[in-house]
Amino acid sequence: MIDFREPEIGDKAWVEACFHASGNQGCEYSFATLFLWSGTYHQQVAPMDGYVLERMQGSRGCGYLFPAGSGPLEPVLSALEQDAAERGEPCRFFCVTPEQARLLEEIRPGRYRLEPDRDGWDYLYDVDRLADLAGKKLHGKRNHIRRFEEEHPDWRAEEITVENLGECAAMDLEWNRLYRTGNGDAEKEAQTRLDERHAMSKAFAFYEQLGLAGLLIRCQGQVVAFTMGSLINPETVDVHFEKAYGEIQGAYPVINREFARWIREHRPQVRWLNREDDMGLEGLRRSKNSYYPDRMVEKYLAVRM
Repeated sequence: MIDFREPEIGDKAWVEACFHASGNQGCEYSFATLFLWSGTYHQQVAPMDGYVLERMQGSRGCGYLFPAGSGPLEPVLSALEQDAAERGEPCRFFCVTPEQARLLEEIRPGRYRLEPDRDGWDYLYDVDRLADLAGKKLHGKRNHIRRFEEEHPDWRAEEITVENLGECAAMDLEWNRLYRTGNGDAEKEAQTRLDERHAMSKAFAFYEQLGLAGLLIRCQGQVVAFTMGSLINPETVDVHFEKAYGEIQGAYPVINREFARWIREHRPQVRWLNREDDMGLEGLRRSKNSYYPDRMVEKYLAVRM
């Protein structure tokens, strides 16, 4: 069997090098995503011939992330297939993009069955479009922001640092106290929020080591919204978390816009913001679609037949 182990903060450099070499824009190819959510999805890693191999537990069983890196792919696929066989499991690849599916078909023609994973598709937005909110489609967002600015004339955006990180943590605790129940699938939503709390606690603990960048919004000196992200590749930032008090009209559009503006100013090479998937939650899907994504990162489950 492959000697998989839990990811550690010291793995960041070599894992990121492999992820960047893959050119993938999916949120799974961010080291921060791997590290922060490893407890939820039981993610483990191992290096092999210029690739990072990742084993995880998904809703459809145990499997692997499609190998990320550079070099001959067939030996790496063979090693993963053998690992699955030794564990008595079918070989499954999660979050397979159309491009990866074509590679898989070239190397293993007719050997894998693809199943759609629409709930896992990532939403990608052009940074300039989120920073400027131009056009008729985003008229409603501009109105919400205008209302926010009228009702909170003293508001300001502030970069997250180790000095104000504790205020974000306190705001996150209060947010979860206020919104611990919700509409729709309450059980699924509650579990999602619990998983997010675990990931968020690691983000606060390893903020600098992970290379996270974030922004907060203050009104009357109090934090009412914050967001955090990290690079997937030089052109794409993964927005890991975004929190705002729902009763404050315009707080979400403001933190969204301001972070896009901050990225444009401080990371001028970045073109895309990946706001991750909607996990099949109706409200989250509606919210992400309300910004009219420019691209979607399509994903599939590939199962060895």
